[in-house]
Amino acid sequence: MNIKDDASYLAFATGWGAVRKLPEKSAYRSFDVISDRLWSRRKGGVVQLEKNLSRVEPGATPEQLRTMSRESMRKYFRYWCDAFRMPDWDKTRIVDTFECVDEYRLVDGLAQDKGVIVALAHMGNWDHAGAWATLTHAPLTAVAEKLEPERLFEKFLAYRESLGMQIYPTGTPNVIDTLARELREDKRIVALVSDRDLTARGIEVNFFDVATRMPAGPANLALRTGAPLFPATLWYEGPRAFAQIHPQVVVPATAPSGDDAKDRPGYDAAVTAMTQQIADAFANGIADRPTDWHMLQKLWLPDLDPDRLAASDAAASRDGEQG
Repeated sequence: MNIKDDASYLAFATGWGAVRKLPEKSAYRSFDVISDRLWSRRKGGVVQLEKNLSRVEPGATPEQLRTMSRESMRKYFRYWCDAFRMPDWDKTRIVDTFECVDEYRLVDGLAQDKGVIVALAHMGNWDHAGAWATLTHAPLTAVAEKLEPERLFEKFLAYRESLGMQIYPTGTPNVIDTLARELREDKRIVALVSDRDLTARGIEVNFFDVATRMPAGPANLALRTGAPLFPATLWYEGPRAFAQIHPQVVVPATAPSGDDAKDRPGYDAAVTAMTQQIADAFANGIADRPTDWHMLQKLWLPDLDPDRLAASDAAASRDGEQG
């Protein structure tokens, strides 16, 4: 038994239960207080959040960035309060407190009978969005970052699955093959958080006029399966949660298709072009609502340590050669 992990799990589980029992206003007010305390310490993720927001709003003063980061942290903690309390929401509340802008795009995409791929940024409440989509349109599958300790991740997994979602942890063997099969056979919605992949496998894109990397997975799946791919951005507005489905990502005319697309000419160019379209849609959505974007980690390539990035790329290349 790992005592530290066990203690972390017990503390988290106890807190989860306590938040669910509090009156609603008290619960959200307490999360505002926690958020403000962490924000005021100006450590780690809060400082990085402000650096990231300065890329989005390059003309903002330090005081304006502080105000933005405080609001962003409050919305981030609102997401967590939602996450704790949503298991007690009935289906009517899940549906009635969520609104999807340009929902017709999702409807039209599902009508193609190939499933739908949705690329998400670190915004709003994707658990609420996933539950709403499952209840109103089609079963949803997502890939989630694995949390430590494992018992904590399993609790989150059970919670998300209780909402009707199928969740695979990052690092699941052959997960792209599994997602492709679910798109083809079950016509599911596959949702992938897609605004950060700093490994050598990430696709370099221009994001707010600065280079970063985003995952190839959404474009890869679209080429393999023919499923329509839509970027989506999410936000809070008053008591409601929102999502916007952006225009479908255009597949280049010369792009290969099918399970062997990755091994055929034109694949790399197609994935790069498609991932850039996702980045552009995210940039538009984030620029409209920057305080709903809770990116608390380094994102842009110039912000990374070059030696560490080069070592990571070299390691990924060696792994690829061995594979």
